[in-house]
Amino acid sequence: MLSKAVVTELVSICGRERVLTEPEDLIGYSFDATAALPRRRPEAVVLPVSTEEVVQVVKLAGRRRIPIYPRGSGTNLSGGTIPLEGGIVLVTTMMNSILEVDAENLTATVQPGVIVQTLNDAVASYGLIYPPDPGTVATATMGGTVAECSGGLRGLKYGVTKHYVMGLEVVLADGNVLRAGGKTVKNVTGYDLVKLFTGSEGTLGIITGITVKLIPAPEHRRTMMAVFDDLDRAAKTISEIISHKVIPATLEILDRVTIQAVEEHARIGLPTEAEAILLIEVDGIREVVEKEAAVVLEVCRRQGAASIRAAETDAERDELWAARRAALPALAQLKPTMVLEDATVPRSKIPEMIRGLNDIASKYRLKIGTFGHAGDGNLHPTILTDVSDEEEMARVERAVDEIFTLALQLGGTLSGEHGIGMAKAKYLEQEFGPAGVEVMARIKHALDPLGLLNPGKIFPPAQGKILSQGEAGVKEQTPAAREGLG
Repeated sequence: MLSKAVVTELVSICGRERVLTEPEDLIGYSFDATAALPRRRPEAVVLPVSTEEVVQVVKLAGRRRIPIYPRGSGTNLSGGTIPLEGGIVLVTTMMNSILEVDAENLTATVQPGVIVQTLNDAVASYGLIYPPDPGTVATATMGGTVAECSGGLRGLKYGVTKHYVMGLEVVLADGNVLRAGGKTVKNVTGYDLVKLFTGSEGTLGIITGITVKLIPAPEHRRTMMAVFDDLDRAAKTISEIISHKVIPATLEILDRVTIQAVEEHARIGLPTEAEAILLIEVDGIREVVEKEAAVVLEVCRRQGAASIRAAETDAERDELWAARRAALPALAQLKPTMVLEDATVPRSKIPEMIRGLNDIASKYRLKIGTFGHAGDGNLHPTILTDVSDEEEMARVERAVDEIFTLALQLGGTLSGEHGIGMAKAKYLEQEFGPAGVEVMARIKHALDPLGLLNPGKIFPPAQGKILSQGEAGVKEQTPAAREGLG
């Protein structure tokens, strides 16, 4: 528990109704959307409504040596918002104003609590879109998606969040406010601080303002589904479509386990013996879209697709996408716990990765369904398990180790869009090497010398301990020790 003096200060900053300290209120902030990770209850939750309130909370946390955990809607999938050391969870959902839509400069400026879909709804009347579209687009906040550098189904053609963030306002660990970037299309002045904070997962500063790039909404789209009895042919189809200079807005894959789960769950007529289904959507100018759709269909036929279906109406498009939308809820029906991972490999390595996942599932006697963004190699192996079964969870942990080792061996990366958080911190050195981790640790220490911003995230536990105790020269304060600081 925080001391009464600290709580009183928090209340003086945010008001009584926006400072939560009761156990029943804190429980909901002890976890996020990540399964099978330990829950930790914070000592307080604050909901600021302005940058100035964030500044005051951060300064208080610094004076009292209290860890502070930035949080949006909590939809992240790497344990990034779990308050591992108690402390204060700072929730930005009440900072939810769209400050400006500048159609002339194709930008929007928002507070961090704005929901991604809310922004898209607001810019639609201008004929514009904000392309990043995480699966939780209707609930995820802009601040959270920038902090995690979220991706989504449109990543192949349109990229991920970092490609659209033009400017940021960030409250630093010492309470100073940094403003970087802006509306200019070109900006190569100094270090790219906007990119530094995008994807930093709340470990370097707290995002309080965001300027993003918008693009014209595509006028037309075509959606197609191709069913394959051979995984290699499905993968070759992906590569061949792109080699024909066609970059789909979306190119998704579902493996056999996922297909069977979706059909059992939704009964939408999927072929349960198929090895893979590709869902492909092209968008843009009508004439170009029709030409590209014809190329896609021809490539699918040439690669031996068992069946191909093209949507002719919006209703048919919705039917085709029903399979992809049902993937996660369908898999969730099979076991009490879902461990959803985020391994990314080069497109050409997708067959090897999926076969490797199947081997890992067999080796550890687990059920793994795989779906994801085939066009950019971003797969989501989903382990179906039961968190109450300790023996099975031990097998799950070993399987996850092998999944990320395999992804890196195939020239891939630990994360395409979910971030590192606490779930993947132990693998970081495998991808970056000691020198890479050391560089990031130095950046972290330079900006947060006390190690109070989202401690325990990104860096392996040993590295985090060095940052918070050794380099900073500050003895780590446990919740019990902080009681005496009031």
